[in-house]
Amino acid sequence: MLPTLEAAHWPTPPASGTDRLVRRPLNSDPGSPGAAREFTRETLKGWNLSSVFCDAAVVVSELVTNAVRYGLPGRHRVARAPIQLILMAQERRVLAIVTDPNPEPPVLVEPDDFAESGRGLQVVAGMSEAWGWAPLSTGGKAVWSSFALQA
Repeated sequence: MLPTLEAAHWPTPPASGTDRLVRRPLNSDPGSPGAAREFTRETLKGWNLSSVFCDAAVVVSELVTNAVRYGLPGRHRVARAPIQLILMAQERRVLAIVTDPNPEPPVLVEPDDFAESGRGLQVVAGMSEAWGWAPLSTGGKAVWSSFALQA
């Protein structure tokens, strides 16, 4: 059994002021992962960072799918745009952050060869340079993933 994932600190911000940041609110519907992938594609293309799109698109899709499935307890399920995708380009990496209103941490589980689901965070861990989560002061959590940029 894998250990419980503890809340991780955010990646250290770069010293320079070269960050680029965009945000996309998402609804709690099955089309949100596709909308998140398209937003990621257009954003990274606009930033001339298409080299990380393939990995980032898969990870963003997994994180948004998890937010739709597990991050919307009770009344949040019908709220308008309860999930946010945030993309940030720094000097050496791109960060993808997905927020949802559920404060419960993400659960990284042992892969089950016979299960039809439950591998999302394994995919995130395998395709990201690093990933983690942090509670939000406003409630809920943010799950983040980083992708290294070529020097």
